[in-house]
Amino acid sequence: MNAAAHWPAEALWEAIAPLLPGFTVEVLPSIDSTSTELMRRARAGRMEPTLLIAEEQTAGRGRLGRQWLTGAYEGTGVVPALTFSLGLPLAPREWSGLSLAVGVSVAESLQPVLPAAGSGKPRILLKWPNDLWLDDGRKLGGILVETASFAATPGEPRYVVIGIGLNVLPVLAQDLSTPPACLREVDSSLNAASSLQRLALPLVQTLLGFAEHGFAPFQARFAQRDLLLGRGVTLSNGQHGTAHGVSEDGALLVHTAGGMQAVTSADISVRPTPA
Repeated sequence: MNAAAHWPAEALWEAIAPLLPGFTVEVLPSIDSTSTELMRRARAGRMEPTLLIAEEQTAGRGRLGRQWLTGAYEGTGVVPALTFSLGLPLAPREWSGLSLAVGVSVAESLQPVLPAAGSGKPRILLKWPNDLWLDDGRKLGGILVETASFAATPGEPRYVVIGIGLNVLPVLAQDLSTPPACLREVDSSLNAASSLQRLALPLVQTLLGFAEHGFAPFQARFAQRDLLLGRGVTLSNGQHGTAHGVSEDGALLVHTAGGMQAVTSADISVRPTPA
């Protein structure tokens, strides 16, 4: 393992390797994108389970090709965001709902205790299909799921890459009307390394559970943190409706003038309708 001393690489390897034979942990000071790098390796035939962490990303990617850059606060060496990708062969019964299950895992790891019933919303919410928000309406981080279908034969596992990016410290940006949220607002003791320590093992366990049982066991847990539930939403095709939760396969249920629609992340995007 090649890892910076302040990252818990050895502890993570010891915890995860029994679940994923051949597992490795790598920390890179800078790279274009951890997910891009793991996909490059998959194309070259390297498909071993790998946790790849970057202290700086120069061409990070989000859903629909959006860019997400990270790096240390200038002159401080402090890493303000956690950016990592986990790649592994996986053969789930169904792929639908995977990003939602990952979101549930991340949110529960960072905020394991929900408010008592009727006392308020969870601090960390999930915006379908792959974002984490705080309850005040600001984005905390995102998830990107990619599969290397070129490397699979029918019936064989695909190499899947789960990319996760979370703001740990306040984002220093002058051109944002609403600054993104950060993990320090949830738990002042968190830094990039300790956040990864919380997330990595439960994420692996989630992926293995998803491969066995699909999204259905995560449906109720997603509903507890569903940012869109009961809210007006606008679909990217211009339709308006009200979100009614997600189905057992992870589709977003939206009631529109034309009736209830099951929306999948592959065919349309959704944003909350401004109040």
